[in-house]
Amino acid sequence: MTQRISKFKRFVMMNPIIQFFKFIFLSLKVLLIVAGGHGGTREVHK
Repeated sequence: MTQRISKFKRFVMMNPIIQFFKFIFLSLKVLLIVAGGHGGTREVHK
């Protein structure tokens, strides 16, 4: 299992486009969590 994750990580690191998409996906996830009504997270992610 560890080898599979490391191989996938290496593949992602070689593709900046995937990294960019991953960053957008993570930011959207955070925005959705903040919009969900989590006041604590909103203060942390100032």
